[in-house]
Amino acid sequence: MPEFDSTTTQLILWAALGYLMGSVPFGMIVARVMGLGNLRNIGSGNIGATNVLRTGNKGAAALTLLFDAAKGAVAVLLARALAGEDAAQIAALTAFLGHCFPVWLGFKGGKGVATFLGLWLALDWRVGVACCLTWLAAAAIWRISSVGALAAAALSTTWVMLLTNGSTFVLGIILTLLVYWRHSANVARIKAGTEPKIGKS
Repeated sequence: MPEFDSTTTQLILWAALGYLMGSVPFGMIVARVMGLGNLRNIGSGNIGATNVLRTGNKGAAALTLLFDAAKGAVAVLLARALAGEDAAQIAALTAFLGHCFPVWLGFKGGKGVATFLGLWLALDWRVGVACCLTWLAAAAIWRISSVGALAAAALSTTWVMLLTNGSTFVLGIILTLLVYWRHSANVARIKAGTEPKIGKS
């Protein structure tokens, strides 16, 4: 846990700002701007990069991945610069929640993987890089995006303990549990052998 030096008002403010930044549905915006249609009617109906890829437009998927990661990173970096490490961790958590439960979409958002990776890159670049490499390795081996996400989340706290002073450990546990909760349907499909491969519907 970080030392809580910010005031309660500051923490509430950064919690709200983190949520609002995280709740911007970049996948739907990119798909709409690039004429790909409504993501809710495509593939899994998810608003993230993996579902954007199912449109066949790799550029749109890459932009969605970048923007969704950036919103988590920006929330953390702004909170850290203007308040402190405690506010940065609060903003990280609420940015993730904002992506998963955006007010603009009736609280029905994405699964938060890109935002998860982006906020870790901002919280501690070493942990972020380790999580990204974990995702890439697992996704490359199994060709399943959700396997990469679950592996990255599962190992994130291990990377925290190995690479940092451990001040983000509690946040890491919370984020890992949230990632697994958001992927509960994916876990069931993985067990059943019916989870689609990357790029497939």
